[in-house]
Amino acid sequence: MSKFEIVTTDDASIAKIPGVIVHNSNGEVSVDQYHHYKEDVNIISNLNFVAYRFSISWSRIFPDGAGKVNWKGVAYYNRLIDYLLAKGLTPYANLYHFDLPLALQQNYNGLLSREVVNDFANYAEFCFKTFGDRVKNWMTINEPKVTAALGYDSGVMAPGRCSKAYENCTAGNSGTEPYIVAHNLLLSHAAAVERYREKYQAHQKGRIGIVLDLVWYEPLTRAKADQYAAQRAKDFHIGWFLHPIV
Repeated sequence: MSKFEIVTTDDASIAKIPGVIVHNSNGEVSVDQYHHYKEDVNIISNLNFVAYRFSISWSRIFPDGAGKVNWKGVAYYNRLIDYLLAKGLTPYANLYHFDLPLALQQNYNGLLSREVVNDFANYAEFCFKTFGDRVKNWMTINEPKVTAALGYDSGVMAPGRCSKAYENCTAGNSGTEPYIVAHNLLLSHAAAVERYREKYQAHQKGRIGIVLDLVWYEPLTRAKADQYAAQRAKDFHIGWFLHPIV
């Protein structure tokens, strides 16, 4: 779910799991853009910005990851997109930002399963079909390296999987799972892009891509070993996603 959108009580987009957060805080309401989006968009417009990037929550559209549509969630994004356009702002929509529907994690272990590829492509296609008449700039996945590394290597992000040596996870394999997840994320990106290009891009006349984060590395000296080390660091940070795409 968008970091700014967060409110969960209106359309049951997030399952409640009490007892796993300090002081039993639930985070149901933060800045609550869900109800205050017009105020936020007005501020952006008054600052003379020309575009707004937001994330669509997979769980808000499909609470179970697939199947039944939550039309209240769809209505919210329609209102947001329409208001952005009314205020002269170009919408940039991201389809996945660290918020895998819980049901998919429970049903088939989420991003560790190849099944997620088709479910993501179907969700993406629903968004293209529903919002693509107005949204012309699409991003499939935000920072897949963060999901793979922090969720399945160090285990500090959901679903909190890592090897026993980290001593902070109940299950996982930091030597294999990050790469399985990365592969499935790349396949999910490719499947969504293929759907868009084959069925929607020609008449909607939009663009689609992915969001990759990058930390730049420079060699300490001109020595060959340092140059190789810098390139290796860049490959491990961004290359494992960028190279297959380009």
